Amino acid sequence: MENKQAAITIETPEFWGKSYELIDSGNFEKLEQFGDFCVRRPEPQALWTKSLSEEFWSLKANAHFKKEKGSNERGVWEIKKGVPDKWFIPYNSKNLVLNFKISLSSFKHVGLFPEQASNWEFLATNIPKLKTAKPKFLNLFAYTGGASLVCRQMGADVTHVDSVKPVLSWARENMEVSKLDSIRWMAEDALKFVKREARRGNHYQGILLDPPAYGRGPEGEKWVLEEQIDDLLRSVKEILDPKEHILLTNVYSLGFSTLVVENLVNGIFSVPENAQSGELYLNDQYDKKLPLGVFHRYLFQS
Repeated sequence: MENKQAAITIETPEFWGKSYELIDSGNFEKLEQFGDFCVRRPEPQALWTKSLSEEFWSLKANAHFKKEKGSNERGVWEIKKGVPDKWFIPYNSKNLVLNFKISLSSFKHVGLFPEQASNWEFLATNIPKLKTAKPKFLNLFAYTGGASLVCRQMGADVTHVDSVKPVLSWARENMEVSKLDSIRWMAEDALKFVKREARRGNHYQGILLDPPAYGRGPEGEKWVLEEQIDDLLRSVKEILDPKEHILLTNVYSLGFSTLVVENLVNGIFSVPENAQSGELYLNDQYDKKLPLGVFHRYLFQS
């Protein structure tokens, strides 16, 4: 079957309103507004020259992440007076009303990937199309739970899997401030969990995957995206409802293109012609498009 799936998506301002904005990008950094505070941090794909001056960046940023020598992820935050340990920003769209905690981690992350709103809106639009009364959704590598909140708000029974316990606590806090409940939290290695669910004969009407390039499970299990993604997807196929399901795969890795993800998914699943794939990106104020991941997503109904 030939699948014409290419698509490019971008977060539009009405999704975030005043909650989030990519102000500028370049010189391997990005300058972002999260609610009342501005954050400056590394961005390996911002190869171009920034539009605003170094003086502007320095004055504007309330917090600036500086990498440790020899590390791609770890570093320290230089934080100006008045920045709290955590703050919250809302997400309001036609379909969704959510809230997210923002906090500065030692790995440059702040607990939110704003570009994922495109995937959230896809879920919010397509979950109501499922015929199952209360569809079961599994969110793998689920991090702080943006997609889990979306699925729960749309009435799904949600299982949230991540190997890092503090991240699960963060996701639970997001659930509570979003006035949701009853998400099932699992501190598990994603691949092990999926294989165990397959042995048990359990099935889901929706599975979401957002695997990192590298990672560790709760018992030190090693995850390498290039080596294990095919095995994971084949195991996922065993637990997807064969009559109807949503499959959403998102990858942020410099070595992965849209074609790589398309080939992986098309080689394993019965992908419908209306499947979507492409790059997620955000525009800064100067119309520079910052790529932030590759996605593949579809709704299947027999």
